[in-house]
Amino acid sequence: MYQDKTLVCKECGKEFVFTAGEQEFYASRGFENEPQRCKACRDARKNGGRGPREMFTAVCASCGKEARLPFKPTGDRPVYCSECFAKIKEAENG
Repeated sequence: MYQDKTLVCKECGKEFVFTAGEQEFYASRGFENEPQRCKACRDARKNGGRGPREMFTAVCASCGKEARLPFKPTGDRPVYCSECFAKIKEAENG
């Protein structure tokens, strides 16, 4: 039903392919307009010129390893490294 289309990015002017799969996805979400930007320009626009995310360090409450966090821990709640956090989430959903 859908066929790949070649579109031109309104941001950088380069051609990009709007695949049949992407078209089907857009239709399933009720989107009526085709994308106007290539993936690279869409991603750049999404990030909105934000610089790298500031990361904070803390000690994991479970294993004692250093944990890198995208927020500043306040000390009122336990903080976990990514491995321990994943185990806890798995146990909760398991």
